[in-house]
Amino acid sequence: GNNTSHDPDSTSLRDQLYVLTGEGAGTVFVIDEKTGNIHVTKTLDREEKAQYTLLAQAVDRASNRPLEPPSEFIIKVQDINDNPPVFLQGPYHATVPEMSNVGTSVIQVMAHDADDPTYGNSAKLVYTVLEGLPFFSVDPQTGVIRTATPNMDRETQQEFLVVVQAKDMGGHTGGLSGSTTVTVTLSDVNDNPPRFPQSSYQFSVVETVPPGSAVGRLRAHDPDEGENALLAYSILDGGDGGEAFAIHTDMLGQDGIITLKKVGEYIRKGPFKDVATVRVTVEDADEPPVFSRSEYHLAVYENGPPGTLVGKVTAVDLDTPSSVIRYSIYTSFINPQDGAILTSVPLDREVLAWHNMTVLATELGKSWVDRGLIRWVGVQEAPRWWKL
Repeated sequence: GNNTSHDPDSTSLRDQLYVLTGEGAGTVFVIDEKTGNIHVTKTLDREEKAQYTLLAQAVDRASNRPLEPPSEFIIKVQDINDNPPVFLQGPYHATVPEMSNVGTSVIQVMAHDADDPTYGNSAKLVYTVLEGLPFFSVDPQTGVIRTATPNMDRETQQEFLVVVQAKDMGGHTGGLSGSTTVTVTLSDVNDNPPRFPQSSYQFSVVETVPPGSAVGRLRAHDPDEGENALLAYSILDGGDGGEAFAIHTDMLGQDGIITLKKVGEYIRKGPFKDVATVRVTVEDADEPPVFSRSEYHLAVYENGPPGTLVGKVTAVDLDTPSSVIRYSIYTSFINPQDGAILTSVPLDREVLAWHNMTVLATELGKSWVDRGLIRWVGVQEAPRWWKL
């Protein structure tokens, strides 16, 4: 700066000099004793000291007598954007209930910028989320963090790390920035029912045990925590033994303990009955073939040549009518395929007028046999032909 004064009635300019007093005089600021120009000697930091008050005065060089009243100078340091935003209270920790609605307020973070908020945009801050999307958002002006995703489940993920940035110059390019972390913990709400790991349990107890004896323990699991996970057990349907047993909760282990209430109440006297369905499947038995008649009466002419047809017997397998049957006899000749009985020698009625025989019927490939009785085969007189 420049500070000059001249009084025509006073001493000449070469007999006067300028002196500077006040804040920073001689260290931060110096004055040219001849011209009165004020100079700064070092870099100034507005955030360290925003202004200085100085006094400049012209005095007689020889006597140091003031030649004029002192002049007061206020030097203000103009701000530049040389300070990044700082979160003075970070890192932060916050808690929000699980399953909170979107937009639920979690915490407000605030950064401080040491630059001049009244000059330019050096201290105009804008907040953004660097890490933690899409679960959380931040208000760009206020720094209030809110939930951004519905139905956040503590049992799936309990803790989230959110990184928030504050940037000066209104968030524009060239602005300085600072960041902080917010650890958000989801607090529990009672949103999970207890579950038994098994659908069925089986216990046994000796009938002579005294009342109050423990019969068995059950343990259900509730993924919630604290009071929301405290369990209370009860018997809803005890069946025949519903009045004989009780259940109470072991608060230490969260178990349900089944105990005997009264001796003998779980014992019932007979008779007892139950109903069951029985299905009987009748399986096929391998039975022998059966002749179509219990006995046969056949007749044949005497003196017929060997192979003369006497008659025919038939048998069938009642289990499998399509089964192949084979036939045989002891004393005569029979066609094994169709049961046709043939003579094996000429027959003489005068020698033997009738014959008895037994026929066997066998299922092919099996050992089952049926016997058919031919009561008699009558030998008839051969017809005689007279030549006319």
